[in-house]
Amino acid sequence: MSTLMIQGTTSDAGKSTLVAGICRFLYRRGLKIAPFKPQNMALNSAVTVDGGEIGRAQAVQAQAAGLTPMVDMNPVLLKPNSETGSQVIIQGKAVTEMEARDYHAYKPLAKTAVLESYRRLSSKFRHVIVEGAGSPAEINLRQGDIANMGFAEEVDCPVLLVADIERGGVFAHLAGTTMILSESEQNRVKGFVINRFRGDVTILEPGLDWLTAYTGKPVLGVLPYLVGFHLEAEDAIDRRQSDKEAQTLKVTVPVTPRISNHTDFDPLRLNPQVEVTFVRPGQEPPPADLVVLAGSKSVRSDLKFLRSEGWPERLSRHLRYGGKLLGLCGGYQMLGRVIKDPLGLESAPGDSPGLGFLDLETTLEPEKQLLNAKATLTLENKEVTGYEIHAGVTTGPDLSRPFLTKANGEPDGAFSQDNQVAGTYLHGLFESPEGAKTILTWAGLKQAKTLDYHQIREREINRLADLVEKHLDTDFILALLGEKS
Repeated sequence: MSTLMIQGTTSDAGKSTLVAGICRFLYRRGLKIAPFKPQNMALNSAVTVDGGEIGRAQAVQAQAAGLTPMVDMNPVLLKPNSETGSQVIIQGKAVTEMEARDYHAYKPLAKTAVLESYRRLSSKFRHVIVEGAGSPAEINLRQGDIANMGFAEEVDCPVLLVADIERGGVFAHLAGTTMILSESEQNRVKGFVINRFRGDVTILEPGLDWLTAYTGKPVLGVLPYLVGFHLEAEDAIDRRQSDKEAQTLKVTVPVTPRISNHTDFDPLRLNPQVEVTFVRPGQEPPPADLVVLAGSKSVRSDLKFLRSEGWPERLSRHLRYGGKLLGLCGGYQMLGRVIKDPLGLESAPGDSPGLGFLDLETTLEPEKQLLNAKATLTLENKEVTGYEIHAGVTTGPDLSRPFLTKANGEPDGAFSQDNQVAGTYLHGLFESPEGAKTILTWAGLKQAKTLDYHQIREREINRLADLVEKHLDTDFILALLGEKS
């Protein structure tokens, strides 16, 4: 077989990280491999080299495989914009907005794109390592499935099933999931992986032996819990902090219902000079040096939410006391005087008053801007790299004071006249060491240091690959792929 699929007993079982670890393990052996996720649901996304949009987890897996991200690595991306609906992105491009019930009828068209992308990857790479979505045992979603066993059956690939022992009931998860599957799907499951175990693994051995006897399938290994491990979350906000120095810059981020690309803040969480607080609904924010408004999948509704939580008054008070305010993408649009939605792209057609901290207005448009960019910050002319994912055009007097200038000479973003408020469409700013240092200095951090986030990600991917090599039966995995050990 040229393809191996990793499925999980639950969401967040460890599928994304296991795929990244296996990709790096195979890449170290000199094999040409590619990650693939047929269908993803996430608000954290990345821009590909071919100008499309995919889940960030697949972009990280691409790095693990020594590749630049491509749209074929995640042909279907669903970005929730309400409790029941999502934007549907097919092979990197937004094609429609759809309610969940309607999407089930749309699946045959999505399946065509999934198989087309998979075949292109299969023709270019020796192996394709596939990540499932959620669980294959979701009975209500099995008809027309393209994310788990439906895909595995279609392409005839073996499956490994991973479960998170921290959730409890790991043996019930693995045995129960397997038993719910059809006979052909059960035969497709070749083994189990237990993830995030703490303690003496010999204590687990009676359970491992029972699981193998009960299902007839081997446990390929038990992956230990990695202390301090970091890899971009597919969707959930990671609130963990690294150890902090005595003097830190206090950063506050309001958590809105449709917050997107909150991975922008991962380099800050990992910076020992920065303390990041994500403020949940109903929570009183702590004093801060810098407040950052994050991206949003539904800018107008998230802006309404901020008003209901009292954030306009909080931000005005924050600025009166000398704090700094930064808006990223949707957060940048919120900082202006008005957001216009004449076509009703997010809700009913109309205008929403902005926060008014920048003299700008934004008009939402159906065509997304998707690009990777190099730029120079207006502050100290420091270089940054990042990406744009937004639907909207911003105009107004404050654009005369741009936040940065892209490599093609195009300005982006704005500063307020008093230099306290800034905004930009560019995501990923804090991943550039010198750029992040410059922005943090502007925000009030004295003697700011650089932090190489790319190297941190490389280190964490290698930690995963080390675990795979040490704790899993890699000979078994290689055999499934038709490779010699």
